[in-house]
Amino acid sequence: MAHLGNGVEYGLHCLLWLAGAQAAPVSSRDLADLQGVPAAFLAKIFPKLEKAGIVAASEGIRGGYRLARAPERVTVLDVVDAIEGEKPLFDCREIRGRCAVFGGKPPAWSTGGVCAIHAVMLRAEQGMRRELARTTLADLAKSVSAKAPAEFAVELQGWLAGRASLRLQSRTAPVKDARAHRRRRGAG
Repeated sequence: MAHLGNGVEYGLHCLLWLAGAQAAPVSSRDLADLQGVPAAFLAKIFPKLEKAGIVAASEGIRGGYRLARAPERVTVLDVVDAIEGEKPLFDCREIRGRCAVFGGKPPAWSTGGVCAIHAVMLRAEQGMRRELARTTLADLAKSVSAKAPAEFAVELQGWLAGRASLRLQSRTAPVKDARAHRRRRGAG
């Protein structure tokens, strides 16, 4: 049976943080550090989300990812399909015709029509996809924010802003140091 991998969980959590980031781009590395997940893994997930039109990327020191659509317009199914592809939940191997009693020649009754096991799995998958299509990032964010204290959103914004500031400082510091060095050389 196929299943949904860690990428879906990581992707959904990242998108929830982006939904709360108030449209400011957030780097995938910061999202990885925020959640304690591998940055290299997120670096593979975000291009898939971008290709699906769920996130938009911006480059540069202040770059990163932001939601490309309002959280109300992104379903969990959109995210699942973007990350995992539209693969089936169950991969029927049609073993019903392999019974040893058939001696390699299964009778028509044993293989006719849809396999009963495959049929129930298809119904389960359709039900799951309906539920995932019905649930949006906004729904998930509402559920999460109902649990978290009000000050958490402020703490989160502060943490993300601090990370962005550190990135900006680390990238501009060598330029400032080089300018200061050139001034000292020219003055000396």
